Amino acid sequence: MLADSFGFILIFLLTLFLAIPLGAYMKRVFNGDKSQLDFLQPLEKGIFKICHINPEKSMDWKQYLLALLTIQVVWVIPAFIVLILQGNLFLNPAHIPGMQWSLALNSAISFLTSTNLQHYSGESGASYLSQLAVFSFLQFASAGTSLAAGVAIIRGLTADPGTGIGNFFNDFLRSFTRILLPLSIIVAVIFMIGGMPMTFKGPHKIVTLQGDTVNVAKGPVASMVPIKELGSNGGGFFGANDAHPFENPGFATFVVHFIIVLLLPMAFVFFIGYYLNRKKFAWMLFGVMTAGLLLLAIPIVKEEAGGNPKVTAMGIDQSAGNMEGKEVRFGVNYSAFYCAENVAIPAGTVASVHDSYMPLSSTAMLVGMQVDAFFGGLGTGWINMFMYLVIAVFIGTLMIGRSPELFGKKISTKEMQVAVAVSVLQIFVPVALAAIACFVYVNKGGGGDTLGWLGNKGPHGFTTMLYEFVSSVAGNGSNFGGLGNNTVFWNLTTSLAMLSGRFVPIAGALMMVGLMKQKKFIPASFGTLQTDSATFGIFLFVIIIVLSALSLFVIFMAGPIAEHFSLHA
Repeated sequence: MLADSFGFILIFLLTLFLAIPLGAYMKRVFNGDKSQLDFLQPLEKGIFKICHINPEKSMDWKQYLLALLTIQVVWVIPAFIVLILQGNLFLNPAHIPGMQWSLALNSAISFLTSTNLQHYSGESGASYLSQLAVFSFLQFASAGTSLAAGVAIIRGLTADPGTGIGNFFNDFLRSFTRILLPLSIIVAVIFMIGGMPMTFKGPHKIVTLQGDTVNVAKGPVASMVPIKELGSNGGGFFGANDAHPFENPGFATFVVHFIIVLLLPMAFVFFIGYYLNRKKFAWMLFGVMTAGLLLLAIPIVKEEAGGNPKVTAMGIDQSAGNMEGKEVRFGVNYSAFYCAENVAIPAGTVASVHDSYMPLSSTAMLVGMQVDAFFGGLGTGWINMFMYLVIAVFIGTLMIGRSPELFGKKISTKEMQVAVAVSVLQIFVPVALAAIACFVYVNKGGGGDTLGWLGNKGPHGFTTMLYEFVSSVAGNGSNFGGLGNNTVFWNLTTSLAMLSGRFVPIAGALMMVGLMKQKKFIPASFGTLQTDSATFGIFLFVIIIVLSALSLFVIFMAGPIAEHFSLHA
């Protein structure tokens, strides 16, 4: 355990070492300053010219949001069509049939919203064309959209009143050409050197020692895996995701996975400090987010290292921990820490089966996804933190008898109403949909067994259904393997959850900065609440826990906590 803990610290520090200069580089990119990739300007100008877009035209929050939403429709329609027709299209050496309509719709929305919830198995459910032209492309597009939205919120907090929040198309293209694509190419080369396949050949037939013929799936894996983690996406080329040796050939590539999942969300924190010239504020955010990540990681690692008491009672040695569903090459501790990192971001990449984790581990997973601000997804993690920040500033300033201000802009009732409405909706949607799922399961004619949904009943079955919706709203995409989710019901309800969890916070945050941008800048005075202090950081952390974690406590009692007590009865 001690050696593994030291390894975790080294990985985190290495990520931090890379994230700080990357945050400074991002500031130059989005501030229009000179940067190392300025030679791409002719290409960017050519794209804007073809599309008849003026990238210099500043937008207000409504125009920015409209542009962001409009382009989503442009992407999702052809993606849906390709998935439906993939069986009759090219780049399909394995002869994979087209997807059923509800699965195609769910998959297109899933990758459009950066959720990457997969109700299909990658190697057997999607052709090479779908993997590249639909899923890989949408992972770039959704990550670029998230990053652009996050940048617009930062730009809206600057002191200049009455100005716009930037140009969505310019922010989006720069996210793509200056950050996501270059980093993905570098990481793809590292992965190919590490043994990750990159080929358009079909499945490879091998004969085992027993004489059985087995088809081994391959494909253009190295082109998809980097962006799934750099962009906080998470969808695997293979059904086993990072537990598959072709997506994760060895320990060296596993360390790279650790780093790139966390790299850009962490870099965005320092980008905030550089862009707003508030480096102390960025370090305060970094401290809060790191504390939150530890709050998730420690109980998950501890629970899995302790093993399953029911298995111990059978006389089975569990000195290695709860190894059920874990990545045997890397052990319990690294598998559990990777789980914690990916529910905090939330990228949803998995190297083990979350369904096999201990009940209290799943509680920490649900909290991490619900909060979605302990680093959180690229861009979107900051958007969620912005909501908590506004609420914390409003409450904190009223407690000391001051008018609420954030970066020189007053926070009025309207901003608070939006922030609270978004926060409540993020909790209400998964709980309401889980309640509907439970109602359908219980009242289905002939009993819930006829639906074929749950591999496990009781509290674990409830947690399984709740997890599916929390993961969908949070943009995580991981799930419990015991759920038969490729049905019209699950495909449509999770699509609704993903759309809500993706675009409601973005729209709410843009509206809030739009309202704040119109207000006169008020210089800081002696009585201004210091949002860059350690004291405020602790207060912000408490607000996050109260609003998110404790809001679901009663729900946890019916699921993972009840299961925990039954295991230790």
